[in-house]
Amino acid sequence: MGCRPSKVAKSKLNPEKAEKKLRPGNKEFSTLASETQFTVNEVESLYELYQKLSVSVVKDGFIRKEDLHFALFRNNNKRSIFVDRIFDLFDVNRNGRIDFGDFVRSLSVFHPKTPEAVKMKYAFKLYDLRHTGYIERQELKEMVIALLGESDLVLSDDVVETIVDKTFVEVDAKGDGRIDIEEWEQYVTKNPSLLKNMTLPYLMDVTLAFPSFVINTEADESHL
Repeated sequence: MGCRPSKVAKSKLNPEKAEKKLRPGNKEFSTLASETQFTVNEVESLYELYQKLSVSVVKDGFIRKEDLHFALFRNNNKRSIFVDRIFDLFDVNRNGRIDFGDFVRSLSVFHPKTPEAVKMKYAFKLYDLRHTGYIERQELKEMVIALLGESDLVLSDDVVETIVDKTFVEVDAKGDGRIDIEEWEQYVTKNPSLLKNMTLPYLMDVTLAFPSFVINTEADESHL
């Protein structure tokens, strides 16, 4: 009996460790499958991937921003506003970490079978950097620069300004200097290529694509 109080005390001293869960059961896998585009087997495969990612840098059983950057770039120092925004979408509880349920539900947004209406909504959130419910001019400019950077393209500020101006002329139908969700959806409907980055083809069959993906995301201890 003398051991029990000490265990409780340790949990209070280490709240995040106390929150870590054992491997989810079949019921949780089935529930997540019913809520997403994935099968139960694919959800199980995603759990293995989740485990790999969650110990890439911060070894606490959750995916943090550092883990996601390292998994994608193999470099703790490289940052990407686009990856930051993806992380923010996944971080549903806004607590700086992604649990397994959030991971699966968020990945489902990028599934090829997910309706375009859902992808439009989440793409809008990617550009809404300040969470105001609108895409403002500066936000669009920041994302244009970030996306160009992902493609290793560097354009002058004048060219970027021209791109932003042209986009606002086409999208801001109300002329109020910001883009709302209705204007965004109308624009994307006319320009469906804008949703290209919202689909990950390999998610069509995670059980086949998963093994090589995990190998590529395993942390190299020499980098830590």
